[in-house]
Amino acid sequence: MNGSKEHDQICDAIVIGAGFAGIYMLYVLRKAGLCATAFETGGDVGGTWYWNRYPGARCDTESLFYSYQFDDALQQDWNWTERYPAQPEILRYAQHVAERFDLKRDISFNTKIIDARWDERAQLWTVATDTGRRNKCRFLISAVGCLSAVNMPDIDGLNEFTGERYQTGLWPHEGVDFRNKTVAIIGTGSSAIQSIPIITEQAQNVTVFQRTPNYVVPAQNRPLDPAEVARIKADYPAFRAKAKATYSGNIFPIGGPSALDVTTEEREREYENRWHTGGLGLMGAFQDLQVNQASNETAAEFVRSKIRKIVKDPEVARKLSPTNTFGCKRLCVATNYYETYNRANISLIDLNDTPIKCITANGVRTTKRDYDVDILILATGFDAMTGALNRINIQGTNGQKLTDAWRNGPVSYLGLGVNGFPNMFTITGPGSPSVLTNMIPTIEQHVNWIGACLVAMSKKNATRIEAIKSAQSEWVAYNAGLADKSLRVTCNSWYLGANVSGKARVFMPFVGGLPMYIEKCEEVVREDYKGFVIT
Repeated sequence: MNGSKEHDQICDAIVIGAGFAGIYMLYVLRKAGLCATAFETGGDVGGTWYWNRYPGARCDTESLFYSYQFDDALQQDWNWTERYPAQPEILRYAQHVAERFDLKRDISFNTKIIDARWDERAQLWTVATDTGRRNKCRFLISAVGCLSAVNMPDIDGLNEFTGERYQTGLWPHEGVDFRNKTVAIIGTGSSAIQSIPIITEQAQNVTVFQRTPNYVVPAQNRPLDPAEVARIKADYPAFRAKAKATYSGNIFPIGGPSALDVTTEEREREYENRWHTGGLGLMGAFQDLQVNQASNETAAEFVRSKIRKIVKDPEVARKLSPTNTFGCKRLCVATNYYETYNRANISLIDLNDTPIKCITANGVRTTKRDYDVDILILATGFDAMTGALNRINIQGTNGQKLTDAWRNGPVSYLGLGVNGFPNMFTITGPGSPSVLTNMIPTIEQHVNWIGACLVAMSKKNATRIEAIKSAQSEWVAYNAGLADKSLRVTCNSWYLGANVSGKARVFMPFVGGLPMYIEKCEEVVREDYKGFVIT
């Protein structure tokens, strides 16, 4: 904390990050009459959509619902162009919101928070940045995002490569020219699945290194029909209320109770309809797909049958066919992913059969041969939900470090507060529905809750709030119990932290669904912030 280049400044709240959570949090704090500032590592607002500029980057939530609803004029004025918004359009939207509400004046860009410490005597947080700046605040609010801390793979020789190397989560803003280039892509998660079809169209040759195949459903993306947009905008509140009442905050029909209660023909027809409709709706074809293994297998086999029909080479189709539970990893939405493997300039390496030994100066060395490439792309995902906060030296009461509190997996109360870290809030933190839902409405719910909490504290002349340890333990156990009843825990996913070496295996998001979670948050408020101690 030494070497501050400025005198300490005290404000009501410091917000970490200026993505969709951070900029809305600033808006709400300002509306409440509080002094607030945000610090953002990037050069502009947008969060994950500022950094993730890889080819084909696109949201898997429909644009008319992947948007704010706090301002009706904003909803009516902004016009999306496609069913599923692409990264450039989402970034323009975030920039538009920041400019419309004059939020940038309270944001310090190109500034990373590296240290935050609670002072029990002063009842303040002291926050230090990599620029040498130091601020003090009453409340520390994390808006770091669930998918923002890039996961670097542990591969020998990674820094020996002399060609162009890129990470999908930290894509260069000027773009990449793939023409006449040979490309290696390590990983087949969402970013790879979206980018591989586009890169393969441009590059001379592409080699994909896959550890675990993913289930991929078609987006069936299209330009938005003005009549459809007008219909939704004419009654936006009703559509929003309908979405809020669903498990994930997305509007798509939920099918019958069980995939096993209908005939084979009826089941296949339902899956076919969802496949041709596109998007994540296949997850909701039947209500028991995430709790009944036999039902789940019918959906899994449906996707595998599609792969076998689309991919002409039976061996490649076999490699691309997942064997794990449908939906236990995040379902991927893409365009022409499986079709791309019919091209002559792409090859697929199964790392279970042919592991990578190391990265060389010229490319990738497996146990069988060397692959010399011009461009190496690491599509290895994120240290999800906890990584960004754990990379800040956060110390609570008695100097307790957040990394120590979370050593055996993250603990929190409602994904909003952590015992031992007073006056610290986490927007869409572990223990909240977050990544299992439509993120922007989920963000709004959290931000509104935090804003209302601070107003309530002000009315009571209260200055300190902290999650009670027993309430936190009960919430963690409750979420774990729900997760254990779900098939989501049956494979090694980033929901469990399984993609990060040494990370504790804990199912991090709340699996009970958005309505159940919202009701719990409202119950806590009705009972005078039950589970928190306010002084």
